[in-house]
Amino acid sequence: MSQSLSEECTPLKRKYDACFNAWFEGYLEPAVSASANAEQRTKFAQQKAAEFESSCGKIWQEYRQCIQKAVKDKGLDVLLDQARAENPLKEPPPSEPTSDRRS
Repeated sequence: MSQSLSEECTPLKRKYDACFNAWFEGYLEPAVSASANAEQRTKFAQQKAAEFESSCGKIWQEYRQCIQKAVKDKGLDVLLDQARAENPLKEPPPSEPTSDRRS
C-alpha cells in the first residue's frame, strides 16, 4: 500500500485500507444475485453500509481529518479552492439510451 500525503497520516491510512479491503471482500463474496429483487438488493446495501460504518467509520473519520490537516499545512487547500472555482463539478449529463447503431 502506498504512503499517505503526510507521513503522520500513513499509519491511519494503512489501518483504514486494511479495514476497507476486509469489508469490501465481504461485500463482494455474497454478491446479491441477479435474481434478487430490488427490495432484497436495497436491504443488502443498507446492511453493508451499516457494517462499514460500524467497522471502518471511525478510522475513516480519523484518517480524513489527518489528510485535511495535511492539505492545509502544505497550502494545497488554496490550490484546491482555485481549481474548484475554475472548474466546478457539474451534474453529469443524463445518459442517453443505448441503441444498436450500425452504419
